[in-house]
Amino acid sequence: MLGATSAMAIATARKLATREASFYLVARSASKVEAVAKDLETRGATSVAVKVMDLDDTAAHLQMLAAAAETLGHIDLALIAHGVLGDQDQAQADYAVAEAILQTNFLSAVSLSTWLANYFEARHAGTLAVISSVAGDRGRKSNYVYGASKGALNIFLDGLRNRVDRHGVHVLCIRPGFVATPMTAHLPQNALFAQPNAIADGILKAIVKRKDNVYLPPIWAPIMFMVRSIPQSVFKKMNM
Repeated sequence: MLGATSAMAIATARKLATREASFYLVARSASKVEAVAKDLETRGATSVAVKVMDLDDTAAHLQMLAAAAETLGHIDLALIAHGVLGDQDQAQADYAVAEAILQTNFLSAVSLSTWLANYFEARHAGTLAVISSVAGDRGRKSNYVYGASKGALNIFLDGLRNRVDRHGVHVLCIRPGFVATPMTAHLPQNALFAQPNAIADGILKAIVKRKDNVYLPPIWAPIMFMVRSIPQSVFKKMNM
């Protein structure tokens, strides 16, 4: 589980722990990931190993993922759950800020997905589940740098799925809307905000059904269909 201390990752892991799953947790904060590990053990996890690292360090991915496979015996499911919202105002004024958002949300996920897809392809089995966002469906003035990082990720996963699905590999792109997490705590909460537990339920159902894409909660599928359908001549004048 990559980005194991994110709220959605924790909620998903807790549900898997009750099924006696084994985990390899990767996160930046030693104290936080150790707390998650202990929590999962109390909930029934068969085994829990942890790795403290910054997933922006793509050069270290190969060694970490190989260690995960060796520790677990084999990997059946990988959940990529790390990411940053970033600051749109800063990103549009300073390319370095925009680059950092793209590095975390897109490039690091591409690095991880490439190794994992090749690993699963060699085994002719496995699920790669990646948390993206509805923000990737269309660029909006309020968060287009974040949206671009997720939109690029969506396209990458589409192509990756097209390559490896025929080899028995399941690639799931998870597109949540607003979720009540520490990353969104500064935003005004409304009825569209979902709880991490509800997102976790949707993720596990999508894995079982081997879905390609899933909007969570499901109401976001028609919402984003409407957003994508707005003509550009109208859309460019809207404040979104």
